[in-house]
Amino acid sequence: MDLHEEMIQTGTQALQASRELIMLGTRKKNSILQAMADGLESQKENIKTANKLDMDEAKNNGLAPAMLDRLLLTDGRIDSMIRGLRAVADLKDPVGSKISRWIRPNGLEIIKQRVPIGVIGIIYESRPNVTADTAALCFKTSNAVILRGGKEAIHSNAAIAEALIAGGLKKGLPEKAIQLIKTTDREAVKELVQLEGLVDLAIPRGGEALIRAVTEQARIPVIKHYKGLCHTYIDAKANLQMALDITVNAKCQRPGVCNALETLLVHKEIANEFLPQLATAMEKYNVELRGDEAARAIVPAMKEAVESDWAEEYLELILSVKVVDSGQDAIDHINKYGSRHSDAIITESTAAKKQFTQEVDSSTVYINASTRFTDGSEFGMGAEIGISTDKLHARGPMGLEELTTYKYIISGTGQVRE
Repeated sequence: MDLHEEMIQTGTQALQASRELIMLGTRKKNSILQAMADGLESQKENIKTANKLDMDEAKNNGLAPAMLDRLLLTDGRIDSMIRGLRAVADLKDPVGSKISRWIRPNGLEIIKQRVPIGVIGIIYESRPNVTADTAALCFKTSNAVILRGGKEAIHSNAAIAEALIAGGLKKGLPEKAIQLIKTTDREAVKELVQLEGLVDLAIPRGGEALIRAVTEQARIPVIKHYKGLCHTYIDAKANLQMALDITVNAKCQRPGVCNALETLLVHKEIANEFLPQLATAMEKYNVELRGDEAARAIVPAMKEAVESDWAEEYLELILSVKVVDSGQDAIDHINKYGSRHSDAIITESTAAKKQFTQEVDSSTVYINASTRFTDGSEFGMGAEIGISTDKLHARGPMGLEELTTYKYIISGTGQVRE
């Protein structure tokens, strides 16, 4: 069987599984999810062994530190996956819920009801935890899922998928409801996203190059998660200690993720006081600061920022810094260079808060909090399928509701249209 035929078979099996999934009630699905979590727990050592194979190979191939961090599975990260599965089991099932209901003058009752999307293809890089998170969310919403991870995590992904499936089958997981594509051939991605009639939606998670490639090749709908070029704006009316604490957290707590801070905008009225404090704090974390002319006039040790810095998702300990004349200048900068991911304002001004939240065109906008909270788990979703920078049909962290669509159910008593 060649790759084309193999992918058609995979899609066909997923379509059949999706029809079986829609028949499962919430209680049954939750029981299977708990069994999947048990499967992960029982195979923890095997997963760590598989991850070590991937890590050793990645280091030999010179994978960047940020990517190595994404690839690594510690005991804590595996435990987090297990907790995530159990958390998804505890969440309200959106499938079958009524979005709205109304009755027409002729007596027809119309119900708008949530239903699964069907078959979802997930294409992702580096992070093995995506295997567990996406499988759990798709299953909870009665969607069959086809997983295609990156070659750098092939052993880890396979070990996680096998543990999930083995655990789930014990409690009635439908065959082929969760499938992992094990070939590292890049053509598999192209074949997957061209399975019209078999796969309903593709969700790529990874670098911008991957997402653009998927979008260009796809014949099915794609929800995009482009780069996370996140900003924080320190307003003239900011609490400066709060601003410093949030900035350090957003940049340094985990710099290699999409919700980490990349560009800091500082109002000119507080720049002379704030920027030296920032430089001292960032020096402790070995953060390289790249400033515009005004920022470098205050902290000469900053490197000179060039035009490309404002559009750069560093994913490492580098922070670009710009002094702005007003909140409007900050908003204009974010809307020009940002990726519509996550952006924050630090201020005590009610007017500044209102203007920022209304005018910044991003999926997630923060007031006096770190952008690092843009995460399905932190939002109470249990886990996330991704963070959409699109506007249709989902935006921001995608949880259970975002993995459903809807249908209209119309009930009558013999009405006919005249």
